[in-house]
Amino acid sequence: MTRVQTQYQLWLDDPSIDARTKEELLAIREDAKEIEDRFYKDLEFGTGGLRGVIGAGTNRINIYTVGRASQGLAQYVRGTGTEAPSIAIAYDSRHMSPEFALEAALVFAGNGIKAYVFEALRPTPQLSFAVRQLGATAGVVITASHNPPEYNGYKVYGADGGQLVPEFAEQVIAEVQGVDSFDKVKKLSQAEAEAKGLLQWLGADMDAQYIEAVSAVSQNSETIKEISDDFRIVFTPLHGTGNMPVREVLKKVGFGQVRVVAEQEQPDAQFSTVKSPNPEEREAFTIAIEQAKAWNADIIVGTDPDADRMGAVVKDANGEYFVLTGNQSGAIIVNYLLSSLKEKGKLPANGVVIKTIVTSEMGAAIAGHYGIPTLNTLTGFKYIGEKMTQFERTGEHTFLFGYEESYGYLAGEYARDKDAIIAAMLICEAAAYYKKQGKTLYDVLQELYASFGYFLEKLESKTLKGKDGVEQIRRIMEAWRTSPPSEINGISVAEVEDYDQGINGLPRENVLKFKLADGSWFCLRPSGTEPKIKFYFAVKGASNTEAAQQLDGIIQYVLSRVDG
Repeated sequence: MTRVQTQYQLWLDDPSIDARTKEELLAIREDAKEIEDRFYKDLEFGTGGLRGVIGAGTNRINIYTVGRASQGLAQYVRGTGTEAPSIAIAYDSRHMSPEFALEAALVFAGNGIKAYVFEALRPTPQLSFAVRQLGATAGVVITASHNPPEYNGYKVYGADGGQLVPEFAEQVIAEVQGVDSFDKVKKLSQAEAEAKGLLQWLGADMDAQYIEAVSAVSQNSETIKEISDDFRIVFTPLHGTGNMPVREVLKKVGFGQVRVVAEQEQPDAQFSTVKSPNPEEREAFTIAIEQAKAWNADIIVGTDPDADRMGAVVKDANGEYFVLTGNQSGAIIVNYLLSSLKEKGKLPANGVVIKTIVTSEMGAAIAGHYGIPTLNTLTGFKYIGEKMTQFERTGEHTFLFGYEESYGYLAGEYARDKDAIIAAMLICEAAAYYKKQGKTLYDVLQELYASFGYFLEKLESKTLKGKDGVEQIRRIMEAWRTSPPSEINGISVAEVEDYDQGINGLPRENVLKFKLADGSWFCLRPSGTEPKIKFYFAVKGASNTEAAQQLDGIIQYVLSRVDG
């Protein structure tokens, strides 16, 4: 009997596995490929926690794999020696999110750890905020971000409110791996946990504190109020957690003309109106754009299911709605934020902007114009959060803004993770501020290009599922690592940065970045949360046409080599 068959049979025979789960497994007994995919490995608890397809099996996310992860996290927390440890928990609108959140809470309670659980769905950044406000030892969010509906996940946060960085994540992983059977998972009933004071529900009070913290970062509330009646916002939460907090924050800072896309307002685990609930994709804004046209809205903003990513749509020179990339929104917010602070005489001498290594250099060029340095981190907002905590402790820098090309942004010190709520507030503020000057955000973007150069970027990816896909991704990375090109389209490769070697003072990560002699670059990076490999491309040209030609040439070369 193979390992896969053994694991499959163990689940069927285990008395701790419920009858419904066993029925699900019996229904696939003739499907060898499906059984293999569910049992060929344990769903990996990586540096970002768990993420996988919902279902029965070791390579799926379910109450058993969540319980096992929670037992491992509980053991790690107990091992820190913290007196009266506690863990805050939030969850989004996905299938099984409330059930997984409660399962985690009851396991923590079973280990003598107090669980603070939000009474209903809440944004990921609000969990980060709550960990800090409560002085919790750790935090958990049940979410799979903008993955398809069949996915869910389990993200772990440290006491600073940031996702665990590898040094600490590896300690949690070791504890989780040590939980080698489900009977090692300790758990209380909900009634027991509540009676012992080990389960406490969070609600309106924490909401109010969060809204206050976000709105306090507003830069031009007086300007907003002046133009409010003539400034129109269409907002879509894409069936997720952003609905109430985005509306509350926009209202609090003075926006009076906000319309929510009714078809996408309510939580929906199937995300039934979109192919993908991802504000990185124009298709997610189809309904919002139709409504914006009918109402002549100035801007559209959208948030993903757990409201840590924000996408924006603005009018171009022809009055058509233009979807900003994450890099473009980031550059606009950097410029708006720093210029506003400078205008008020509040730009700190030791201020800093932080971005990731695959994010455009345009924001860095803008920040440099204001005398503000930009630091690079590995991909993942946890590394930006880590730097924020370091600077809070040392006073070396004052954090001003952090962002990544994948539509994640944060300003202010109240949290340690990307926040679509504050991003929506700032991009709308910027649009209102510049509208008063007779400009759209598209106009502002063109001005920034003219001043700092035509930066153009694109992300391509290849989805490679299952066991074979993992091996294909490994081979692609190995081929580029061992046989790097010396030139691309007549432009020499000036430098190859292999982050797996632990370079530039950063932790090791399986990422390759190729820098060309003309300042262009491209990067290969296997996704840490999805079965895909990502290819990042960036150029800087003297004009938009020149930049587009440069970009197309590099993309064609790289993808043809990968496919070849």
